[in-house]
Amino acid sequence: MKSKRNLTRFTYETTAFQGWRLCISRGGATFTRYFSDRELGGERKSLKAAEAKLAEMKAFLDGAPRKDGKMTPAAVKNGQKLLKAG
Repeated sequence: MKSKRNLTRFTYETTAFQGWRLCISRGGATFTRYFSDRELGGERKSLKAAEAKLAEMKAFLDGAPRKDGKMTPAAVKNGQKLLKAG
């Protein structure tokens, strides 16, 4: 499968990890999470989980409070909690 915007596929033979990486930046903050094929039961299931979390993060980030164009520290912390959940 091919990488998509904010989702990158990792399938290197020389590493132990195979799966998807979600990486999204908004308001001066970057959020990253990995979705393992092994933990989630395959490539398609890990992609589905990554896409669901990406949609959830986009919805959160669109409404996140900002000050001077950057996300507030509380919003960054809440975004990190949301990304780890589930």
